Amino acid sequence: MVRGTEMGTVLFPYPKRDHAENPPREGFPVRPRRGQEPTNAAEEAGAIALRHMNEVIARIQELEEALEDPANVWSRLREAWRAAEDEAKPRMAEIVRQSRRMQPVLQDLIKRIRRVLRRHRELTPLDRVQEMDRASMVWLSRQPGRSIAERAGSAQRILATVRRENFDTLENRVLFAYAKLASELAREWLREHPRATRSDRYISVDAFRKATRSLVKLLSDLGVTEAQAGITPNYVLMQDRSYHEVHENWIRLLERQKAEDDLWAWQAETWTDFAVVAIILAIDELEEAELVAQSPVDWHYEAVGGKWFSQDRPIAVFWLRETNRVVEIMSRPEAPGTLLTVARAHVALRITDPSRSDPPRRVAVWTPHAMLRLDLEEAATEAASLLQQLQPLATSEIMRDGLIMTPAWGRAEAVEEKRGNVRLKAIALGPSGDELSRGFSEVRAFVRSEIYKGAA
Repeated sequence: MVRGTEMGTVLFPYPKRDHAENPPREGFPVRPRRGQEPTNAAEEAGAIALRHMNEVIARIQELEEALEDPANVWSRLREAWRAAEDEAKPRMAEIVRQSRRMQPVLQDLIKRIRRVLRRHRELTPLDRVQEMDRASMVWLSRQPGRSIAERAGSAQRILATVRRENFDTLENRVLFAYAKLASELAREWLREHPRATRSDRYISVDAFRKATRSLVKLLSDLGVTEAQAGITPNYVLMQDRSYHEVHENWIRLLERQKAEDDLWAWQAETWTDFAVVAIILAIDELEEAELVAQSPVDWHYEAVGGKWFSQDRPIAVFWLRETNRVVEIMSRPEAPGTLLTVARAHVALRITDPSRSDPPRRVAVWTPHAMLRLDLEEAATEAASLLQQLQPLATSEIMRDGLIMTPAWGRAEAVEEKRGNVRLKAIALGPSGDELSRGFSEVRAFVRSEIYKGAA
């Protein structure tokens, strides 16, 4: 409620097609189909958007690994982000993990692909007949002649039951489906990291792609068909160790594909989490910064509405020992207050000086995600104008500065706008490579300038 008026913000998901209704939207990039290379400009734009999404997700997922050491969460995460600034060190992904774990499993299965002997009826020479069923006997009784030799005719063949090797079993169909899906995902991952050809991860995934592609051809030549998702595992898939691992990892890849629909629709939420983590890392780098409080981070196995983790508010509180200031990072606060509500900012810094009676100072942080590069100068001008308009609403706190963090889409950049006592900085940054290195440097510089603003 702002001065007796209820206010809110609605975030619409990105459409899965290039157009959508309620509200009407057109011209959105289309998420590439699995296993297909881009063939035109629209598909290439979709591939770039997907690559960007995966890199942002990778930076967020590195928080999960850092949480294994609660006392050093942000220092471990900072090291992972520094590694991501080098494009020769590609991101971790499920297909990378499986390329290492599943290579020996597939090699074991290739040596002993399961087969079964299945009965078939076919014309068989008399001296090779070993088994006949009722249908074979009925067939024989209907042939002309008084003896079996006469009924066999000039070719001396009768319809009999024979057993032939058959590889089209459920476990092999699952193996075929897994190898095909893994090969497609490996190729997609390799396409997203053209500058990492010498890295261990790239070499491992490339070898895995070749192995799975060869396995697909082998199984196809053996007459194995592809299993469909949702099958009920048989005894072999549950009890044979190698086949069981194939089934389990196939399920993981299928779940990853299914989750991509949700991740694609809610990229704006994931980008907000990315921006929040970037700000925390920028503050944690300060030598005098001491993490005095941190909300428990509840990591989700799968993203929920684009959000990989949830936490109480604020997510982190730092104390600057020498400057004697407290800095809180607030992400999607439950009670944002009048200024943040009207500003439509989902993230904020709250800076307090315990030694003074001044009201706390807030820095609004906007995290707009767009499929096309935003005009930073225009965005900075509009946001600075909005902050000026909000000044009459400031009663119990101060909010004169703001930060915009938006995707760089190929070029990191920073623009600053000042209007009277209002200061606004817009930063375009990316999740990897030079876009991350230069963009994060700008975030670091802005955060420090705000923290030490007015300090003696």
